[in-house]
Amino acid sequence: MSHLDWPIPTGFGQAALASHAYNQVVRVDNILHISGQGGWDQTTLHLTPSAPAQIDQAFANVEHVLRAAGGKGWSQVFKVRSYHLRLDSEAQEAMVRNFQTWMPGHKALWTCVQVGRLGSDEMEVEIEVEAHDPRPEGVKELDA
Repeated sequence: MSHLDWPIPTGFGQAALASHAYNQVVRVDNILHISGQGGWDQTTLHLTPSAPAQIDQAFANVEHVLRAAGGKGWSQVFKVRSYHLRLDSEAQEAMVRNFQTWMPGHKALWTCVQVGRLGSDEMEVEIEVEAHDPRPEGVKELDA
């Protein structure tokens, strides 16, 4: 799979690769695919206690991973999938507030789902995105 680029973000990205054998981001041509980001602190790796706080942190974590992969952040996001333990008005309001904060210049596609469980018992939300990040002129795909 040499045509894929697998940057490894610091913090949770390194920890997830070491402990669970998966990556946080892959570049396929001009698209960055980001694994679901939870509300963990990038330094301590601990989750914040409330769903709205986890949503806020998950948005910051998406930004961190996009930039670690060479992207420009939320301005390039075109698709969002969010998975929630409780899809109540508080969670939806936190999502909308973050959309308005992180994507003031455009509106991405959004699929929002309530689930029975996420990656750990303490997780309230996971946010997964796809972003368009064109390679600069003259930069070619990785050789096989």
